[in-house]
Amino acid sequence: MSKKGLFVGLVTLDLIYLAQSPPKNNEKIVAVDYTVAAGGPATNAAVAFSYLGNQAKILGVMGSHPMTQLIRSDLEKYQVEIIDLDSTTENAPPVSSIIVTQGTGERAVISINAVKTQVQIPLPSPPPQLRIANCELRIVSPTPLNIVLVDGHQMAVGLSIVQSAKAENIPVVIDGGSWKSGFDKLLPFVDYAICSDNFFPPNCQTSEDVFDYLSNFGIPYIAVTHGEKPIQYLTQKVSPKQIKTVNVPLIQAVDTLGAGDIFHGAFCHYILQESFPDALSKAAEVASNSCQYFGTRKWMD
Repeated sequence: MSKKGLFVGLVTLDLIYLAQSPPKNNEKIVAVDYTVAAGGPATNAAVAFSYLGNQAKILGVMGSHPMTQLIRSDLEKYQVEIIDLDSTTENAPPVSSIIVTQGTGERAVISINAVKTQVQIPLPSPPPQLRIANCELRIVSPTPLNIVLVDGHQMAVGLSIVQSAKAENIPVVIDGGSWKSGFDKLLPFVDYAICSDNFFPPNCQTSEDVFDYLSNFGIPYIAVTHGEKPIQYLTQKVSPKQIKTVNVPLIQAVDTLGAGDIFHGAFCHYILQESFPDALSKAAEVASNSCQYFGTRKWMD
């Protein structure tokens, strides 16, 4: 059955180019192909979650700049509802420029992320889908949410949302792509911490350090992805506590852009019906499949 998920975080416009290699200093190159899509960890996760048959909402900053129409059109195509945290801003949305290397699938990215689009509570222009009670944001919806994912790019809003979700027993997932200031306040409310091997909290240098750090917050389920290498995971409720692994399908990568985001969206879908290791395994299959296509959308076409 269709589930309802809320994805909180970064909304960007991604300009994606396929080229033989990234340009060197003072070099101009001609791309082999290009595509334009909405981007950001939470946004791509929402698209994947919707594609797998669910109802997805993205909670982030859009505004009224003309470029946002490209974002809106893309998300409308993939049936992702937008909840705009600041509809009054006329600033341009964050734009990511990505060069994917033909032959290896590796990508180079330049972006300002959510540096210039951070919002605080109270919101500058609260959307009708939200209400504020006791300084916490709550989603106004006739049916309850089944899962919430936060990518850390809108930390103040994300913290408020996960506190509300915890109070209503809605499972919370964090996309730990990299450590961000404020994650330590959010972690006590997390059920599933799914992190990349670039996620290093303070004083952490290895994956084992990361598992120990997150375990101290009482997070029941923790996983660390390593690209094409096996996923490490830990289930706190299983005794003895032991880090185990899930294999990732071997593929010839065309484009690895957004694979982690797609993995998170697929995980949100499968964890509502599968065990933790099975959800990780099936999400890895979806993400690996996406890497065999250029851009973040062709795998769905």
